[in-house]
Amino acid sequence: MTTGIMTRRATHAWGAAALCSLVLAGCSAPDGADEGRASDPKPVSSAADRAAAGQKQRPTKKPVPEPAALKGARLNVSEGQTVGVGMPISLTFDRPVPVAERTAVERRLKVTARPGVTGSWSWVKDRNLHEGQRVDYRPREPWKPGTRVTVGAGAGTTRTFEVGRSLVATVDVRTHTMTVVKDGRTRRVKVTAGAPGMDTWNGTMVVLDKQSRVLMDSRTVGYGKAYKDYYNFAVHLTTSGTYLHENPNANATAGESNVTHGCIGLATDGTARRFYEEVIPGDVVRVVGSKETVAPGNGYGDWNVGWQQWREGSALS
Repeated sequence: MTTGIMTRRATHAWGAAALCSLVLAGCSAPDGADEGRASDPKPVSSAADRAAAGQKQRPTKKPVPEPAALKGARLNVSEGQTVGVGMPISLTFDRPVPVAERTAVERRLKVTARPGVTGSWSWVKDRNLHEGQRVDYRPREPWKPGTRVTVGAGAGTTRTFEVGRSLVATVDVRTHTMTVVKDGRTRRVKVTAGAPGMDTWNGTMVVLDKQSRVLMDSRTVGYGKAYKDYYNFAVHLTTSGTYLHENPNANATAGESNVTHGCIGLATDGTARRFYEEVIPGDVVRVVGSKETVAPGNGYGDWNVGWQQWREGSALS
């Protein structure tokens, strides 16, 4: 029995739009301070001047109501969380947001970062949601380690999180190896990937979560009764079911051939456990040499979209 778990191909739909700097729908200086401010008004010197000034005053504008879609919206990051350099900010809604309402929603979203970044929101078709139920923010380039980020999603939702050390793992399915670069240090690990016809997704994936033990059932992903068992040290990569996990078959095949149903298998000699223990949500796993590229909404596939296209996916573009 081989392992692996994934469904076949998710739809690809994207686009994006850039921010001038740290804050959506506005520019800011690299340190997050306002780039420019109106000067203070000059003092009124006489009663006549004060009367004239009063005549020129315009009625105060009524505050614009917050879009109803933001009520109950959910952020994917928690307060005080430490994430990897690839973690996008993802906001999901209880109902699809009509195209005509998306500009108003985006204008209520705010991201600030220290140090500053150039980034953009983009509406993403989530694999398990309807069109218009998810909007993501990512910087143009991966976050720098140590970046502190605050995101606001309307009046009632604010989160501050921090980017930890950098970890990027690159899996080459042709050489059956994974190169792990952690804070500039590199090591190579033997792996086994998806067998022909059950190929591992190509492209960049971001760690969603991890579990020390996961029940994997081939019937849930369209592979009949091929397997049903518990597997250890499972790092979750896509919502369609791709994991990087311990696989007893990797003891003989890692570094030699690809035998899984789409997952990336690591040996039981401590290799899988070591990777599991060091990885955190937001870390990056890239797969090269495979076939179809993972869709943006199949997990956090945001980095598979070019920057210009990502910017065009914003309602503010």
